[in-house]
Amino acid sequence: MMKNNNIRHIDKIYQATSQHWVGDAFLVQPLFSHMGEDRGTDPFLMLDYAAPRHFEASSSHIRGVGQHPHKGFETVTVAYQGEVAHKDSTGAGGIIAEGDVQWMTAGSGIIHEEYHSEAFSQAGGVLEMVQLWVNLPAKDKNAPAAYQHLSKDAIPVVNLENNTGYLRLIAGEYQGTQGAARTFTEMNVWDVVINANEQISLTVPATHNLSMVVLRGEATFNQQGSAGAGQLVVFQKTAGDVQIQAGDEALKILLLSGVPIDEPIVGYGPFVMNSREEIIDAINDFNSGRFGQIAH
Repeated sequence: MMKNNNIRHIDKIYQATSQHWVGDAFLVQPLFSHMGEDRGTDPFLMLDYAAPRHFEASSSHIRGVGQHPHKGFETVTVAYQGEVAHKDSTGAGGIIAEGDVQWMTAGSGIIHEEYHSEAFSQAGGVLEMVQLWVNLPAKDKNAPAAYQHLSKDAIPVVNLENNTGYLRLIAGEYQGTQGAARTFTEMNVWDVVINANEQISLTVPATHNLSMVVLRGEATFNQQGSAGAGQLVVFQKTAGDVQIQAGDEALKILLLSGVPIDEPIVGYGPFVMNSREEIIDAINDFNSGRFGQIAH
């Protein structure tokens, strides 16, 4: 059967094969990682999905991840349900509430901590989050550490034609509307919501790698393959549209596309650099206190 040249076809669909706790606050399913198989996601390094999970109320213990360093990339935390409190060594901090996004540039080095917010801990409830690691090109790996708090109200929302759904533009651009985040390289990070039984068509530049994570519902892509909640769909790097059909419930997708940085990647725990020598330098910088400290 001949392929339609106007369609960007699926390359592969992945299912998370494991899950693990990050601290005692986030039970995550890794969908791709720079430390494992190359799934064609460059400039995105890693994605952990914390699927919806109910936490009991507690007035005596706040779950979280204590102080830890990062260097050489950016972390993006998308709060779909629940709340996370954050502090870092730049002096930034606050609450990542439902619908908010935290875009943190580790760059030359940062220390941060993440906990369930006090209010969420005391009330209990459902937590659902994505943490995404975004690579930095070699020339920017030592950029000053920085923090962007993207509140729900600050993230542009574009309604799709014929009331089929909407896009939340965390980063990138869609039909002339710019996303909320400042990025070092060209990329799109969109929340895509498609109403039940509706179909849409999306296009990103042919120069972008493209993948999508299904967060809710069942999606059929190009009448070719289907994916459900918690699955990663990676597309071929070609020009063309992706047709997305929602099933009998509303469909929610996290779309990730970007121009590949295409540089060597050497990862060691919380550090991602271009060479082993740079990893050693990062460890020495951290051990020497050059990442600063969190004020309490």
